[in-house]
Amino acid sequence: MSEAELALFALGATREYGQQIAAYLGDELASHEERAFEDGEHKSRPLEGVRGRDVYVLHSLYQGASEGVNDKLVRLLFFLGALRDAQAGCLTAVIPYLAYARKDRRTKPRDPVTTRYVAQLLEAVGVNRVLAMDVHNVAAFENAFRVPVFNLEAGALFVRALCRQVGDSELVVVSPDAGGYKRAERLRELLAQQQGRLPGIAFLEKKRSDEVVSGEALVGEVSGRIAVIVDDLISTGGTLVKAVVACRKAGARAVYAAVTHGLFTGAASHVLAQAPLERLFVADTVSPFRLGAEVLQDRVTVVPTAPLLGEAIRRLHRNGSLSELPTVFLDQG
Repeated sequence: MSEAELALFALGATREYGQQIAAYLGDELASHEERAFEDGEHKSRPLEGVRGRDVYVLHSLYQGASEGVNDKLVRLLFFLGALRDAQAGCLTAVIPYLAYARKDRRTKPRDPVTTRYVAQLLEAVGVNRVLAMDVHNVAAFENAFRVPVFNLEAGALFVRALCRQVGDSELVVVSPDAGGYKRAERLRELLAQQQGRLPGIAFLEKKRSDEVVSGEALVGEVSGRIAVIVDDLISTGGTLVKAVVACRKAGARAVYAAVTHGLFTGAASHVLAQAPLERLFVADTVSPFRLGAEVLQDRVTVVPTAPLLGEAIRRLHRNGSLSELPTVFLDQG
């Protein structure tokens, strides 16, 4: 049986991102139309045949400069539905930043479990697979869907960028809360592969009540070492700064941070400018348009993820393994 032809679409503001992925694949983006109407409604449709093809649709669901999260979600859903109606073969939603992934459980009576509702919407329009990056809770992500889902980790990309910055210095990986310990442990393992020795590990005891975060007790040894704080996302920057300050107070020689999704809401630009942080490494899954130019230049390194997504799409298209990707990208460093 011959391999189905691949088609990659990129919606809205993710077009440039999609072009980078397409270039990695040695291809071009598939063509489509997006139209907005005077009453706020819109339509999107493919401009080429997709019958029987292996189709991937890229859309990162974050609040943009001109499009809101919900508008992006609806546009993605409608376009996926149009592709299913046009008889696409296998249909994969590629969502680098998955909106509503943090609302994966009930924390108050009658709370919505919005992650599950988003999953049901995607399944309702006919997706066969979902590919995302560093979701907030991998188990909740996998359990929300009835179709196959894949969570890519940006850790290997961060390790390459970090090691170019700090060389073979003694490191300790720090999680800003106990819930992120597994994420920190995974980055620690990748750093060990790269450096040839296992870094230390630490975490902060954090309490959250009515969206107010308190507590900064550090569990683990950071004194005299370079601390690397790792998290899946940064919003206002408050959690990150508490972790940075705690590491400094505990005697860390320097503090870096590696965070996949940079939402940078509220006063995040000002908060980062004042933080005692050497550098923040952040993936390009979310455009850092809210950051001031000076902060972006002096304090932030944006790490490209198109090669990782491109390789994942290539392997899915060829029924290959995604579990080898971290080692592949470490070897490329």
